[in-house]
Amino acid sequence: MSDCLSDIRVLELGQVLAGPYAAMILGDLGAEVIKVESPAGGDSARRTPPHFYKGESIYFMALNRNKRSVVIDLAVKEGRRVFYDLVRKSDIVIDNLRFGVLEQLEIDHQVLVQYNPRIISCSINGYGSETPDRFKPSFDLMMQARGGGMSLTGVPGGPPMRMGVSISDHVAGIYAATGILAALHERARTGKGRRLEVPLFSTMISLLSYEAALHLYSGETPGPVGSGHRSLMPYNAVETRDGHIVIDAHLPKFWSALCAALQSDAIASDPRFDTLDVRNRNRDKLLEILNGIFATKTSREWLAILDEKGVPCAPINDLKAALEDEITKALHMVVDIEHKGIGLTFQAVGNPIGMSKEGEGPYRSPPLLGEHTTAVLREIAEYSDLEIARLLRDGVVTQKAETES
Repeated sequence: MSDCLSDIRVLELGQVLAGPYAAMILGDLGAEVIKVESPAGGDSARRTPPHFYKGESIYFMALNRNKRSVVIDLAVKEGRRVFYDLVRKSDIVIDNLRFGVLEQLEIDHQVLVQYNPRIISCSINGYGSETPDRFKPSFDLMMQARGGGMSLTGVPGGPPMRMGVSISDHVAGIYAATGILAALHERARTGKGRRLEVPLFSTMISLLSYEAALHLYSGETPGPVGSGHRSLMPYNAVETRDGHIVIDAHLPKFWSALCAALQSDAIASDPRFDTLDVRNRNRDKLLEILNGIFATKTSREWLAILDEKGVPCAPINDLKAALEDEITKALHMVVDIEHKGIGLTFQAVGNPIGMSKEGEGPYRSPPLLGEHTTAVLREIAEYSDLEIARLLRDGVVTQKAETES
């Protein structure tokens, strides 16, 4: 996508989502990303269903473009030596392994700085390195549950709900990439690397944002509000003749525009609705009236009317409709990626960071397992062909693909 980070090399020890997502963001921005995988099948996302192209997981492909793959057995001393040699020539190491694994493998930051004082190490883990639960296995579901997110998702009186996307994993990846960029900026001044840690749990807590502030101020414990917003009204889904749309008319100018669009002088002059405070207090009654009015026309009809009056509104798209939306296309958010390893082009969502076109290129293929082992050891570690052959023979490294790209 960009060549902004073309002078930066990343070693990714990533599994499934958060770590690979952080590294993919950096790869999209031009960094050289080398995915270091184990000989026991590599990233477990490679085996994640439901769909596969010629044995390659779509889940894996969606999270691992713009990377090269090497297979190194880090459980053996010789494998760690190979990894250290790559660290000498790299800028960043990203992992999302369970806490303690890096220390067991002797590849934690305290070890790596001995080989490269400029290295930036970023670990994404579950509960942080200094908490009682640091050794616990952790996934996005646990974070959404324990971190309060599920208590805010769903409808009042209903069961707690998980968000439809792995929010803590994705946002942790974004936080990690952000922290890494800050550390790179600092290193340009000091010449020294830094260790970063992004716990999934603290990521989830950070997303509580204004909901947390409300509780900390008032002592109230908020619950779910469905499609609405506890502080703004109207700001929610409304039911039309053939479905639902969303509207936001909480600001005075938009409330006036909504009343004009609905051609309802009664609502406009009703003292129960003339300010945001009273609309919030009378939200159930207002929503009942709005649904009654919106039920008289189709979603398409209402969206046209609301757009004409300048009322913020939108259709509620399913995933198919969202990906086919004209704005999605205009922003080039569905991209074609050539997968050289299996000889086809597939589609995935793109990177939302818009930059000037200069220097931009196509997204590069996600790698086959161990596809670039030989090339990386030759080009970066500067190993001889004889040395590489010995490592391959001894099973320290593995070259799985027949070709290198």
